[in-house]
Amino acid sequence: MAIIDVVIIPLDGKSISVSEYVADVQKILQEKKGQGLIDFQLTPMSTLIEGDLPVLLKVVEEIHEAPFNKGVQRVCTNLRIDDRRDKKRKMNDKLDSVHKHLK
Repeated sequence: MAIIDVVIIPLDGKSISVSEYVADVQKILQEKKGQGLIDFQLTPMSTLIEGDLPVLLKVVEEIHEAPFNKGVQRVCTNLRIDDRRDKKRKMNDKLDSVHKHLK
């Protein structure tokens, strides 16, 4: 199972606010989660998506396209991939591991 940390940056030239586009991306991710393909977590600075890497890369392509579908002419997408194959773990497992050391 992989985790992708993704930031979609639409450059629409109209506003510095991107919350409308973030909401569009979240709707797509909710649909994918409802289909059982992924799990995800919105953070103040990015979105974390977990699942099988081939599925995640297709999802990233779809959410990258979302601002273009609203007329934006330029989109920058940044992502980091954590793909651990020696054992299955989820986003919260990584947090739990850190919290154990804080006690």
